[in-house]
Amino acid sequence: MAGVTDVIFRQICKQMGADVMVTEFVSAEGIMQADSRTRKYTEFTEEQRPVGVQLFGADGRRMGEAAKKIIDWKRPDFIDINFGCPVNKVVAKNGGSSLLKDCPLLSEVAAELVRAVGDQVPVTAKMRIGWDEKTINATEVARILEDSGIRVIAVHGRTRSQGYGGAADWEVIDAVARAVSIPVIGNGDISCGADVQRRKNETAVSGVMIGRAAMHNPWVFREVKHFLETGGESPRITLAERWELVLHHCRMAVECGRHGSESQTLTVMRSRLMAYCKGFPGAKDLRQRLCHVASVAGVEDLAAYSLSRVELAEL
Repeated sequence: MAGVTDVIFRQICKQMGADVMVTEFVSAEGIMQADSRTRKYTEFTEEQRPVGVQLFGADGRRMGEAAKKIIDWKRPDFIDINFGCPVNKVVAKNGGSSLLKDCPLLSEVAAELVRAVGDQVPVTAKMRIGWDEKTINATEVARILEDSGIRVIAVHGRTRSQGYGGAADWEVIDAVARAVSIPVIGNGDISCGADVQRRKNETAVSGVMIGRAAMHNPWVFREVKHFLETGGESPRITLAERWELVLHHCRMAVECGRHGSESQTLTVMRSRLMAYCKGFPGAKDLRQRLCHVASVAGVEDLAAYSLSRVELAEL
């Protein structure tokens, strides 16, 4: 979720009902070597608590030092270690899911970071179920993490080799939850309240994590809570409401100024805007137009264009 779960998007998700959130992951070495530039990835507001800062790396001592710096800056509610990222540039540096192939190093990284942080904040971990289908070792890794002092484990039900293809294996997630005494959070293919209810009923997980589904549908958190409370679907989000949120996101991002000028901000946000358009009427045409948007006014024009097309179609 790098490039997605920034401080603005997390604010939106919190408003929509997300309970606990994690920042974009950040390199521990980046924190140690260029903290003024990488500090922006650890930003969060008080309203977003409880929130954790996620680190990746392969040097436990350096990661511990980076975690202490982050705690001094902002004191997050927890520090999260990423043992799940499948991206090549992270794996190539022996970070993310690459440590699933080296359990002694994974244990060292977790234990060193826990030791460095001490009692200041809990340390949690995010992992995948294994490197590939031949080396699914999630229960073994979970026990190692528990023995290392990790307090909560989030498990994404795919291997590194799967990336985001295929289906998440919730049987393995369930086995992990039953293998350790600490809470296990299940992740993968959760997009609605019925999905959450099913996993709560059929597995031993203590909670559920939603990632990619929120990219185009931040309302998912509100929808899930409504389903769990009532057993029914929440009212459908209208196209006008969707565009209202898109514009709200754009305006907050420009006001924040994290990415520079308005033009620079909208350029950075194009992929996010295209994700929001998933399921919109005429989505293909909208995505092509969004490739050239450079101002909030441009997005406003596209919203008006989109809504007018729907109104004409309904006449």
